[in-house]
Amino acid sequence: MAGRFAPRPTRTTVRGGHVVVPGGGVPRQAAVPGRSRTWTPSGPLDLGLVLGPLRRGPGDPTFRATPDGAVWRTSRTPAGPGTLRVALRGGVARGEAWGPGAEWLLHQLPELLGASDDPDVFEPRHRLVALARHRRPGLRLTRTGLVLESLIPSVLEQKVTTDEAYRAWRLLVRKFGEPAPGPAPERMYVMPAPRTWALIPSWEWHRAGVDNKRASTILRAVRVAARLEEAVGFDPVRAQARLEVVSGVGPWTSAEVVQRSHGAADSVTVGDLHLPGIVGYALAGDRDADDSVMLSLLEPYAGQRHRAARLILLSGRTPPRRVPKMPRGDIGRL
Repeated sequence: MAGRFAPRPTRTTVRGGHVVVPGGGVPRQAAVPGRSRTWTPSGPLDLGLVLGPLRRGPGDPTFRATPDGAVWRTSRTPAGPGTLRVALRGGVARGEAWGPGAEWLLHQLPELLGASDDPDVFEPRHRLVALARHRRPGLRLTRTGLVLESLIPSVLEQKVTTDEAYRAWRLLVRKFGEPAPGPAPERMYVMPAPRTWALIPSWEWHRAGVDNKRASTILRAVRVAARLEEAVGFDPVRAQARLEVVSGVGPWTSAEVVQRSHGAADSVTVGDLHLPGIVGYALAGDRDADDSVMLSLLEPYAGQRHRAARLILLSGRTPPRRVPKMPRGDIGRL
């Protein structure tokens, strides 16, 4: 039955899964022209699979999939804020960008869509993984080339429910970010600059449901933002080590970042609440697997363990739920 039903939107499957990009039945409205470029991928490309891990919940103010089949996202690039629209037509990706960061975003477009990723080197070792790969040929690993935009929401996701983390990201970006440049969809924003994050009052973190531990980690990170962004030029292992110098950033958080910033095919997430059980159940029928068991099961995919985990999540084979969903907390009400 694997693959016949979509996996439940758990913390892990939402983060590493698939964003539904509509088929394009609604014509695009006239918009202010921006800079543009096209890029032709060497193989199948699924925008929802490639860019899906960059979305932090359905209400993410920095990401939007629109009815015309396009994906919009905002970024704070080294050149400044920018808005990027990406659409795929006839196997050709077209990007349009606005704002001071437009040129940087368009230069980065092929990397964002997986140009530096090579799915052909992956060799499935399990039937379930092979079937998932066959059904999702457009999976490529994105490389954003930006660290902080993945680090901050990853810190917000530490040890809380998905709903709590997504709500905090949404509230903070909308309140302290800036409106997206260009003709972006309504209520899209660019995440705050490092200095703006550093100046957010303590009560605003509290209202967003962010405890002092996570807020303090973000404050420590933004104070050394430039040094963290330098990690883009490192290999994933060295980049994770640079990130983990910041107190409060551990292997779970650093892996979540380099998977997006570097397109790291082997940076498997350890310390996750759900992933070991999902991998254990899918590959060995062991729903109680821990990190050591998960890493052992993924050993045949050394060098490609993150891609293998993505395919396992996309297979839809997850253990049946045994306990009620973790209740959502909101310290902002205290």
